[in-house]
Amino acid sequence: MSADLEFEKLVKCYYRDLYRFGFSLTGSESDAADLTQETFYIWANKGHQLNNPANVKGWLFTTLHREFLKICRRRKRFADEPIDESGHNLPDVPADCVNRIDSRTLLRMLREIDEDFRAPLVLYYMEDFSYKQIADVLAVPLGTVQSRIARAKLQLLRRLSETNPPLGQAK
Repeated sequence: MSADLEFEKLVKCYYRDLYRFGFSLTGSESDAADLTQETFYIWANKGHQLNNPANVKGWLFTTLHREFLKICRRRKRFADEPIDESGHNLPDVPADCVNRIDSRTLLRMLREIDEDFRAPLVLYYMEDFSYKQIADVLAVPLGTVQSRIARAKLQLLRRLSETNPPLGQAK
């Protein structure tokens, strides 16, 4: 198969997932498209260096995330701190909250979560990456991935409880 056909096949296979990941990070369609295109541009120039073709998906997601981080270098990095995983800190979220939230609202709430926490959450729940794969993509320790996903869930739950009052109450 020619290199052009292989590249086209790769784009068809991964463009949607990469774009969705980029959109979840940036909240902007144009920025997500730019990140995705830049990722494939980098692949076109450096993809031949990948030794194991089975790792192409991880390589692409890692590259997209690194390109996103280049854009966000001014952001303050968060220190890894132990978190309290007991239930007393969890906000009270109504059981029917999930039924009342639409995808646009959820994406808006995801954008409100700090990027360091948002990326692992999206990779885990939307892209079905394992903790190990996320650690590799984000170049952070496995424990950091677990901590950030837990914190992201707390941030998301708090936002859900703030924006979804019990039925019958006005916002």
